[in-house]
Amino acid sequence: MARKTEIPIQKRFSDVDSFHHVNNVSQQMYFDVGKVDYYRRVLGEDVLFDRLRIITVATSTSYLGQIRLEDEIAVTTVASKVGNKSVTLAQQLIHTAADGSRRVCSESTSVMVAFDFAAQQAVPVPDAWRKRMLGDGTDSSHSR
Repeated sequence: MARKTEIPIQKRFSDVDSFHHVNNVSQQMYFDVGKVDYYRRVLGEDVLFDRLRIITVATSTSYLGQIRLEDEIAVTTVASKVGNKSVTLAQQLIHTAADGSRRVCSESTSVMVAFDFAAQQAVPVPDAWRKRMLGDGTDSSHSR
């Protein structure tokens, strides 16, 4: 089963627009927080800094409900598809109410590619990344 991560999001006062909603730009930043958390916990720190990294080539976001400053939210991230050179990440911003119920406020899909910065080209997704993203069933410590 693919590994899924979840990390709570700390909102800032500046994230809120004149309608008292967390604005769409801030929500995109929350998705980025989820990506970095996912990379660190699932793929390892190297994917952020080595010659071979993962980069974004396309993003699509749907806003399904309001997020307010006082709302408890978290972002979930999972690799929904691992192709030859690309990885599709599915993310959700989830609000947890006081009664424990959860609702999805927005969803984002990002297509990422494995990229060799020295050669300046996309390369096949390394087998080690593929195994970590899809999980081998022996280690669940990377999920919250």
